[in-house]
Parts: sequence; structure tokens; C-alpha cells
Amino acid sequence: MPKQTTEVDRLVGVRITALRKAKGLSQTALGNAVGVTFQQVQKYEKGQNRVGAGRLREIARLLEVPVSAFFEDRAEETGGDDNVFGFLNVPGAIDLLRAYVQVEDDQMRREVLSITRSAARLSRTPAVPDDAEE
Repeated sequence: MPKQTTEVDRLVGVRITALRKAKGLSQTALGNAVGVTFQQVQKYEKGQNRVGAGRLREIARLLEVPVSAFFEDRAEETGGDDNVFGFLNVPGAIDLLRAYVQVEDDQMRREVLSITRSAARLSRTPAVPDDAEE
């Protein structure tokens, strides 16, 4: 019976993706560094292929995280169900965080956060058609 990937393999892949992007590495760069093709990195990140222990250790070393970072359940640690790695996979999230970190003024950071929260609220509010009767 062939080995099948599991939910754990998919979660490891999600975390590899988030940590790789946070480091600003391409799939090609990561693949070259660990001796695989970018296509293989894609398969790891999608959870289509399992990452062997030795290769996962090398990926962790390159991304400067402990191997446990690929397995820890952050929700248990924080008492919530937030999936930080899932958030980091949202297109633009890492770019937004990088830019936010570069804002040095605390007041300006609070304002940026306020604007972002307002945008989030507005995006969840159903649009009212222009011809709606009042």
C-alpha cells in the first residue's frame, strides 16, 4: 500500500510556505538550498509529498526556526483558534507585516491598524445598491 499524505503533511507545507515567504525566499531558492527542484518544494508546500526528516531539518535550519515550528499547535499555546500560518498565507499579508514593522512611530502604527480594521469591517458589510429604496 503506497504511503499517503495526511493533514499533518498539509499543515507542515502551509508552515513551510509562510516561513519561506517571511524570509523572502522563492521556491527555487529554497529548493536549490536543500537540493530539490522548485516543483518538489511546491509539492511539499501543497502537502502532496511528505518532507523527509533530514530534509525538514535542513529547511528549518535555512529558515532559522526549530523543526518543532512545523508541528506546534499555536492554538493550544494561545488558548485561541487563530492559525498564524494560515494568516500569513493570505496574499499580501507578509508584505503588509513587513511594511508595518518599518513604521517607527507608535501613533502612526495605531493609525495604520485603525485604517486596516476599518477596511476589514467595510469589506464584510454588504453593499447597498444605488437604486435601493429608503
